[in-house]
Amino acid sequence: MTDLQPARGTHDLIGEDQRRYSHVADTARRVASTYGFDEWSTPIFEDTRVFSRTLGETSDVVMKEMYSFEDRGGDSITLRPEGTAGVCRALVTNGLTQSLPQKVFYAGPMFRYERPQKGRYRQFHQIGLELIGPAEPLADAEVIACGWDILKALGVADDAVLEVNTLGDKESREAYRAALVAYFTEHQTKLSRDSLARLDRNPMRILDSKDEGDRRIVADAPTIEPYLTESAATFYGKLRDHLAHFGVPFRENPRIVRGLDYYGHTAFEFVTTKLGAQGTVMAGGRYDGLVAEMGGPQTPAVGWAAGIERLGMLMEAVPSVPSPVVIVPIGDAAEAAAIGILQSLRAAGIRAEMAYRGNLKRRMERANKVGARAAVILGQDDLAAGTAQVKDLATGTQEAVAFADIAARFQ
Repeated sequence: MTDLQPARGTHDLIGEDQRRYSHVADTARRVASTYGFDEWSTPIFEDTRVFSRTLGETSDVVMKEMYSFEDRGGDSITLRPEGTAGVCRALVTNGLTQSLPQKVFYAGPMFRYERPQKGRYRQFHQIGLELIGPAEPLADAEVIACGWDILKALGVADDAVLEVNTLGDKESREAYRAALVAYFTEHQTKLSRDSLARLDRNPMRILDSKDEGDRRIVADAPTIEPYLTESAATFYGKLRDHLAHFGVPFRENPRIVRGLDYYGHTAFEFVTTKLGAQGTVMAGGRYDGLVAEMGGPQTPAVGWAAGIERLGMLMEAVPSVPSPVVIVPIGDAAEAAAIGILQSLRAAGIRAEMAYRGNLKRRMERANKVGARAAVILGQDDLAAGTAQVKDLATGTQEAVAFADIAARFQ
């Protein structure tokens, strides 16, 4: 038989990995709800145009990384490479553009065909927030503050630093684009092949190049600040003021750009040195043009996404599994009563399991193997007395407890 393995760039979530995943998603969901975000679940595949039109035809995601295919009906389908475009499509499809603001939380798998590496997979998982409707910088600060609170709740905030930048408004970006084209054209003989391709299409992306030669050239490239319009500079100043009021520490990084075409004004990343070269754990920004690209009205929006696997890797403590109570019936007659006790424990929110087979010794070995905190032993004499022997497996002590009192005993 063929030795089947997970497809390259995928992994199974089992045991500790699943507990880390669930803890990240559940914690983020809980914190986001305190900020008024409601969870949406959109399909994991969409019409390819949802991504090719909105992510930018020249973006690395569209050009190199999307899992796209024709289905049996001849339609071009793409497994979602990110969550924002699908949320905005859902906003328009469901007629919610007249019911703003919408505060959206999501969690689930994404797909990109890229080289697998530490904490980065071809099927990976993200949490994200989208605040759709407000145009004010206060909205940008609030979604960042929510992200910061999630990192604190996960216990990883001390390992992450918030970096912020502005991409300005359209007028600012056009002026800055011209300055970048002029600068990089002077150095084009030393640019990498990818950056040369970006020079005409989107020179701002060269600022994010990982090529060492490009990075040396980028170090002396102009920043956007001198090219900001007055309104764009004011927006950025208010963002920084609001972050201070929220108590979110940050540093400015004029080299941050977003890899997708729909961003403007705010761009930010939470970065860490704990995960090697790929140090970004949460990133996002403002994308006021995306809903219009989906066929809706011009609608301001801001949001972020974070990799669940990468956040899980930052966590030092793995969420523990509650130790179960194991029910040990001795003889066929005891099984019916054992089932009743088992279900009463579960109804009380107590993790409980049945020791199915074997003599008393083997069933107790099973209880120890699963890390049970106690065993409820039920024999013929116990049935007659309406009690069970409750054995504390940590101390070895044992006492008779009436059936009706067993659940309360463990609460």
